[in-house]
Amino acid sequence: MCGIVGYIGKEKKAEKVVLEGLYRLEYRGYDSAGLAYVENNEVKVVRAKGAVKGLDDKCQSIQPQDLAIGHTRWATHGKPSEENAHPHLSFKRELALVHNGIIENYKYLKELLRDEGYIFS
Repeated sequence: MCGIVGYIGKEKKAEKVVLEGLYRLEYRGYDSAGLAYVENNEVKVVRAKGAVKGLDDKCQSIQPQDLAIGHTRWATHGKPSEENAHPHLSFKRELALVHNGIIENYKYLKELLRDEGYIFS
């Protein structure tokens, strides 16, 4: 099962809180990790294949944030890769999404959203 950690607040650096939480979940054995945050009204995502340390290394230049969400992935669908790591971004880069487990009705949802004009990569 995947691990999800989020933080909103001004007392601590959100990206650091989320990374610390992801490290605590790492004992469960994951193949990738990612972090999303908002900077200058833009959703930014950092993802890495492998251990949380790889993600942490990529996050060193992030300026302190008030909001972040992170995810560790245990590949149940798709190969372990940076591309398959969460968070996933919406086409217009307005939304970052993480989820836990398998979305069994994904084909139906994807069809429904395509009919409404959404584009998938």
